Amino acid sequence: MAKATYIKVRLESEAETGYRYYAKRSTRAEYKLKKKKYDPWAVNPETGKKGMHVFFVEKKMPPSKK
Repeated sequence: MAKATYIKVRLESEAETGYRYYAKRSTRAEYKLKKKKYDPWAVNPETGKKGMHVFFVEKKMPPSKK
């Protein structure tokens, strides 16, 4: 049985706050991750307060600094 391979991906906020999460996904997946998660830096337009749930989209990991 073949072992599943995973890659590390960066999830960037669609609110463009610069906040990010890191996750793993299968290399065989033919789609990009898109999850709704909490962004503490996003400003809610209705209340004007910080912190709301927004979509996070998968981006490539930056090159390592070795």
